[in-house]
Amino acid sequence: MKVAINYFKILGLSLLMLTLSVSCDTDEFLENVNKSNLTDATQWESEPNADVFLNDIYSEIPNKVNQTETLDYYTDDYNISHYYTASNWRIGVCIVPSSSTDNPWGGTQGPTYGYTWQNFFVKIRKCNTFLQKLEENKGNFSEAYFKKRIDEVRFIRAFFYSEFFVQMGGLPIITKQLDRNTMSPEELQQPRKTFQETFDFIVSELDAVVKNGNLAIKYAKSDREAGRATLGAALALKGWVELFGASPLFNTATPYLPDPNKFVHFGNYDPARWVKAAATNKEFIDKFGNGKNYNLFADLKDFWRVANEYNSEVIWDRQVVANVSGMGGNYEGRGGVTYVLGEYRTWGNYNPTQELVDQFAMANGKAITDPTSGYNPQKPYVNREKRFYDFIVYDGAPYKLDWMPRADTIYTRIDLTYPNPDRTNQIDLAGKTDVGDSGYYQKKRINPDAAPGTDASGQNYVFLRYAEVLLNYAEAQNEAVGPDASVYDAINKVRQRSEIAALPAGLTKDQMRAAIARERRVEFCFEDKRFLDTKRLAQTAQVMGKARHNMVIRNSVPSNNSGVWVYSIEPEVKYTVKFEPKQYMNPIPQNVLDQNSGIKQNPGY
Repeated sequence: MKVAINYFKILGLSLLMLTLSVSCDTDEFLENVNKSNLTDATQWESEPNADVFLNDIYSEIPNKVNQTETLDYYTDDYNISHYYTASNWRIGVCIVPSSSTDNPWGGTQGPTYGYTWQNFFVKIRKCNTFLQKLEENKGNFSEAYFKKRIDEVRFIRAFFYSEFFVQMGGLPIITKQLDRNTMSPEELQQPRKTFQETFDFIVSELDAVVKNGNLAIKYAKSDREAGRATLGAALALKGWVELFGASPLFNTATPYLPDPNKFVHFGNYDPARWVKAAATNKEFIDKFGNGKNYNLFADLKDFWRVANEYNSEVIWDRQVVANVSGMGGNYEGRGGVTYVLGEYRTWGNYNPTQELVDQFAMANGKAITDPTSGYNPQKPYVNREKRFYDFIVYDGAPYKLDWMPRADTIYTRIDLTYPNPDRTNQIDLAGKTDVGDSGYYQKKRINPDAAPGTDASGQNYVFLRYAEVLLNYAEAQNEAVGPDASVYDAINKVRQRSEIAALPAGLTKDQMRAAIARERRVEFCFEDKRFLDTKRLAQTAQVMGKARHNMVIRNSVPSNNSGVWVYSIEPEVKYTVKFEPKQYMNPIPQNVLDQNSGIKQNPGY
């Protein structure tokens, strides 16, 4: 993909084409006309020309490494600054916007993360245009090309729907181009479908793609089409959507707020939904997993390196190109350690909470709440599990990324003897600098190969990886039949990769449910999974309705640090936290409601 982008630049494609996100054959482009001058007549006369339009559809996949806010800002895993839209959401402020907006700076519309009502339907229109035009010009394409590209776009359209569905609930299902010149108002003004109808559409589209078998199961980094849709991505996404739908917030006859139109719940509880989710994820494991096409990557701390893109665990990702304007990653500039080797490096936004840190087990696999675990609250960072050291920067942590000329040690403690605390990573309880105020920084997903800078990182954004399939299966199977041997096998594979002992035998269904939830929270921290997990499990009101906590470390003799360092877990003070049930789903913009009487608002707004 990186090479292909350079050829696009050489060939002088338009700025729009410079945002493409998939590989292209170099000779193929060199043998064809300038793609920036394509017309509607020539766009569909050959496979390379049609691919230019398809590449633009791929560019519509949000580049989430460059989103100012992540979904994790809306969870209890982060302690964030006060000026984000997430900070308003955390105090219960989420209101109907006048029009589509994704404002991250003090907005009041809730999380968007790459999608607004307006840009979602732009994405869908592009997909529908491609599908319609390819069908109309079918004679210009080989049968293999036609079948493959149709299924790619059906997958991408279902992916777009799945991403917006989890934020909005039922959506208008539009599968053809809308034309105001030829269609009546009734045809143009598509109504919202129910939660069930939208869910069924997404699942059926993904199921058809899988059954057609026209796509590759997986691409390697060396494959010229790496980055395109695959059978693996379609089946894994189907399994995730089914797990989402089977979960308590939606799989119920009693929604979180009155929902007479059934936009945000199924309208009944059906245990078969758990069975279906388990079966789909098991199908992936049996057909594609366990080393056939996908497997757990050996060392998770190196999973996101550019050199390891498309490794055995990656199922579906969004490509990112370092050092190309608008296409590189800026994720590292917004978070991670603020001062490195005495120099300001990041905004310091990604500050893990004590709630998250406490979920990491001890090296012996036991929870810190277990009196036999060996945990010492005054030596809280001793003998913790491997993922803790790979994912979290704590007080006294050694810190050495590959781009750094030498190692550093990160201190977040309050040191009154230090002459200039504002030039260190000392915890900023006053919130006046970019230094974090939780006592922790994030290490996971911070690029070790490139110093923070504009477009400096080339790490792809990974939507789905094999560990999620395993834990999706474990959760669904546990809910469907209880903690059988296959549930243990799935969760223990994830634990063993991180050198944690297997779960003890004889767990009850409730105990296994708690173990899976803890494993998901630790394994997928900082990957935008926590927000959707607490939502679907109807836990957001509980976890976001109370203050998060920081680790504040002070010396018992602060004047000269001659005493002992005392570790104190203290609540954050900058928010008066609140969660309203309506916040489980986002509001629909007012102008959408005004323009289309078939669109009804979500509950509570």
